[in-house]
Amino acid sequence: MEEAKGPVKHVLLAKFKDDVTQEKIDELIKGYANLVNLIEPMKAFHWGKDVSIENLHQGFTHIFESTFESKEAVAEYVAHPIHVEFATMFLGSLDKVLVIDYKPTSV
Repeated sequence: MEEAKGPVKHVLLAKFKDDVTQEKIDELIKGYANLVNLIEPMKAFHWGKDVSIENLHQGFTHIFESTFESKEAVAEYVAHPIHVEFATMFLGSLDKVLVIDYKPTSV
């Protein structure tokens, strides 16, 4: 199949360290959500907690999804100084992380 055209979704699965308080998690989520206001290539942001009954989460508890217009826009976001500073703080609070970028595709 051809590579899909259109937006790129940047998905981060996270498990926070056990000693990170709920207050700190809430603060980090608000900071992550605010990046959409500070970094132009980031077009949208959504997040949520695992609610699956299948128990296949492998310890991941939170999901964060950002939308970009292109792979180049994701690269610009990743290199942006505000993202670098935030990511250093955010990743320091995580026990596990998995990041995947994809283009939504219809069959």
